[in-house]
Amino acid sequence: MGIVTNQSFKNTITTYLGFAIGALNTLYLYAFFISDVHYGLISFMLSTATIMMPLMAFGVHNTIVKFYSTFKTKNSLNSFLTLMLFLPLALIIPTGLIGALAYENIASLLSQKNPIIGDYVWYIYFAAIVMAYFEVFFAWAKTQMQTVFGNFLKEVFHRIGIMVLLFCVYFEWISVDTFIAGVIGVYALRMLIMMFYAFSIRLPVFRFNRIDKLSSILKYTFLIIIAGSIATVILDIDSFMLGMYIPIEKVAYYGVAIYIATVIVVPSRSMQQILQPLTAKYLNEKNKVALEDLYVRSSQTLFIIGGLIFLLIILNINSLYETIPAQFSGGLIVVFLVSLAKLYDCLMGCNNVVLFNSDYYRVVLLFGVILTILTVVLNMIFIPKYGINGSAFATFLAVSVYNSIKIYFVKRKFNMMPFTMDTGKVVLVLIVMIGLFYFWEFPFHPLVNIALKSGLIAIVYIVVILKMEVSDDISALIRKYLKLK
Repeated sequence: MGIVTNQSFKNTITTYLGFAIGALNTLYLYAFFISDVHYGLISFMLSTATIMMPLMAFGVHNTIVKFYSTFKTKNSLNSFLTLMLFLPLALIIPTGLIGALAYENIASLLSQKNPIIGDYVWYIYFAAIVMAYFEVFFAWAKTQMQTVFGNFLKEVFHRIGIMVLLFCVYFEWISVDTFIAGVIGVYALRMLIMMFYAFSIRLPVFRFNRIDKLSSILKYTFLIIIAGSIATVILDIDSFMLGMYIPIEKVAYYGVAIYIATVIVVPSRSMQQILQPLTAKYLNEKNKVALEDLYVRSSQTLFIIGGLIFLLIILNINSLYETIPAQFSGGLIVVFLVSLAKLYDCLMGCNNVVLFNSDYYRVVLLFGVILTILTVVLNMIFIPKYGINGSAFATFLAVSVYNSIKIYFVKRKFNMMPFTMDTGKVVLVLIVMIGLFYFWEFPFHPLVNIALKSGLIAIVYIVVILKMEVSDDISALIRKYLKLK
């Protein structure tokens, strides 16, 4: 796992840098520099664009990674890559035409509860396009085993841009409307930079020759659009549906809670960038031994790291909420439920990558369709009754069911499980540490309390994990960076 560990570590550093900047934006700058209504509007727009992104990308970002290593000649590979660059337009153009013809109806539908949304529908469409092509160009770089710069753009660049824009609003250099347009502009600039970087690694050579595997490629691409949309919907449909049921400022409160919980999957997001091409390679080569080793070790590594972040969040959440405006503190239950769901995502290891790059992606698609319907229904039931807490509960149930089914399916078809006895040991450590530290606080300012308590929790956790030797990769990483023998 040398290349995985190396690039994953670098990606984790840049991702945490991005999340640190994002935390400053989400918890403080947004909350203090613009109104709750406009904050909720931005959250709704970006969540909706994220839901649309797999559709706008036409599944190309997954298809490139899956099929790239199967082409053995330059002409066939160049023809494949040419198709991948233009294929998203097959949905982008018709969607835009439909949007233009039915704009009033679409705007009216989305703005029934919150009229302000109606003025920004085109922003959502444009944001979805630039997000989609960013992922296409990032996948282009991934095939060359280059993920670090792309991950920097994905996690850090746009957050710095938004921070600059927020300060411009604060100093009244720009209006809030200009700020909203600027946010979309930052995403567009990020896409262009990714394009130039990807093409600097491998310059496109446009070839329009016949592709032997065209039917298989298009079939996979079409189905992966739905599969990718399902995965995105399960994660982002809550924010979208909240905007349809409750005042939009509460979407901002929910967004803060979700952002806090999402920090748990930062290592997973970082590692997935390099796991994708490696998993596709092992599957294409039918290397079962290497694939199973990657599956188990990625699960162990991500669960241990995610477990530490889970502890730091849950055991400090009360102090953290004391540092932000009081109206945001209603998301405490949201943080706990979504954090559990994210920790389960970490436990999955490279499960998603295995399924999406295998011949069984069609069956996963069926599971996803059923669970998407379940997610929507659960949100429709629980949001009107319990507001943002109901949406979090619906998300937790949907993600738990979806992940459990995928683990079972990989076991049946590949005879692989991500769990070992060491997984149970880590679960026990997490439970014991929550019992020890949740009700104990330093009697200082909340930020000082968070720093001291986090340091103590991290030291205890790292020492215990090191002594228990539950992961060779984690133990080696700890010893390397702590200069231990």
